[in-house]
Amino acid sequence: MRILPDNLREILKEPIGSLVDEKKLLNLLKKEKHIVSIGDLVTYTLLKNEIKPAFCIVDFKTRRGECSKEIRDMIKSFGKKSIVVTNPPGTISDELWKIIEMAFENIELNGLRIEIVGEEDLASLAAIYMAPPDVTIIYGLPDKGVLIVKPTIENKNKVKEILDKM
Repeated sequence: MRILPDNLREILKEPIGSLVDEKKLLNLLKKEKHIVSIGDLVTYTLLKNEIKPAFCIVDFKTRRGECSKEIRDMIKSFGKKSIVVTNPPGTISDELWKIIEMAFENIELNGLRIEIVGEEDLASLAAIYMAPPDVTIIYGLPDKGVLIVKPTIENKNKVKEILDKM
């Protein structure tokens, strides 16, 4: 299990990738081959705009607590398969790491919903690190917008530096 030390929390507030608003996000994603969404609001935004991620990682929570019934129902309606994974706050569990790895290995199948019992906040690090080149990862940055991340060598190296300290 990878555990986030307190001294890395500030580093994670710095965005990896491009920070965009919802309108720009939707325009950019229409051209992407495989999208991976991390977070309930981001996933909900895609689904309500009929953009289907290859897989999503959600915990049915927002910063204000449990997500609304509307968001939960929309997310629950997505996917051919769902997997429930335990991932405590401030960590990337071995189980979550393996499930993300498996999801990328089977990305052509599309439609996987990974439901986290705990917290999904650090799943973006694992996803960026493992993603093949034809994937676009999106996740929310609280109070700022949505990040679009391509798994470039530069972005993977940034993430590796963080993962190596966990």
